[in-house]
Amino acid sequence: MQLNLKNPLVFFDLETTGTNVATDRIVEISYLKVMPNGEERSKTYRVNPEMHIPESASEVHGIKDEDVADCPTFREIGKLIAEELKGCDLAGYNSNRFDIPLLAEEFLRADINLDLSKRKFIDVMVIYQKMEQRTLSAAYKFYCNKDLENAHSADADTRATYEVLKAQLDYYPQLENDVEALSKMVHNKNADFAGRIVFNEKGEEVFNFGKYKGQLVAEVLRRDTGYYGWIMNSDFTLNTKQVLTNIKLREKC
Repeated sequence: MQLNLKNPLVFFDLETTGTNVATDRIVEISYLKVMPNGEERSKTYRVNPEMHIPESASEVHGIKDEDVADCPTFREIGKLIAEELKGCDLAGYNSNRFDIPLLAEEFLRADINLDLSKRKFIDVMVIYQKMEQRTLSAAYKFYCNKDLENAHSADADTRATYEVLKAQLDYYPQLENDVEALSKMVHNKNADFAGRIVFNEKGEEVFNFGKYKGQLVAEVLRRDTGYYGWIMNSDFTLNTKQVLTNIKLREKC
């Protein structure tokens, strides 16, 4: 089924040094940009993460330190990627929980101002889990009747995710072929990408961790003035700190 798009939709996948959004880095990014007229453009970058790639990560995606030693850093290619993402909605597999938060961190580290807050996000894994609850390889076999070769290479995973979404729209007549509707289906209530701060039913930011879990962020910052400093000096993502700072400044105003 051809996707019904109002804006370009970018399918993307990251291979990284690990699974910690705050501290790990991108070693490969691949994206497939699908235009409203059906035109497709794809690109893959190997990235020097400026840190050692742990052997456990290399065992998953096959990328080692020597493979990216002469590759550009994210700071060097970030502006090109940001330009490609302008005006686009985003899609991926497990992207809401991992790829988007980590990509946002890389942009912040590179001092690239790319506001993703107004983008629509489609996480094909969430749709799949709500319907079938399996992995990407199983999803590809189930919906497309193909074996996923070169799994955990960014290019293969990106292409497979795109094909799975189109097949899902064919398979489930109740799914609306509309990016906004699909985005709402997989939407989470996160105020930050890592889910440390979430929105309650009234649309107010509350902490989603620690001793103040479930409590209003604005009230906690007023009551416990040292909590903000503790978070800012701890191993939280830059995006979480940015969201917290925006709340603090908003309340001060």
